[in-house]
Amino acid sequence: VQLVESGGGLVQPGGSLTLSCVASGFPFRESGMSWYRQVPGKERELVAQISNLGMSTDYADFVKGRFRIARNNGLNKLYLEMNNLKPEDTAVYFCKRNQYQDWGRGTQVIVSS
Repeated sequence: VQLVESGGGLVQPGGSLTLSCVASGFPFRESGMSWYRQVPGKERELVAQISNLGMSTDYADFVKGRFRIARNNGLNKLYLEMNNLKPEDTAVYFCKRNQYQDWGRGTQVIVSS
């Protein structure tokens, strides 16, 4: 199993970024997927999740209305569209295969002026 995140970077408050995660080594279209984030010294927290066919999504309260999770099963890719970013969104973002301890290495997002 391999999960590779990309798309992180430095963005100003109020800006946008879209993260991507390329999955391989498992039946992607059969797996629910999630995005988590982690700040040094804190536990990893769930940001958003999506069902295997993308019909159901769920978001943490702190990103509702600003972030959107999506997937392309034909490309084995998971996305996280992040809008109206805030400094408190600064973290390393990880994608995860639900119900398994399969994680990517993460991509750093820094929101700062």
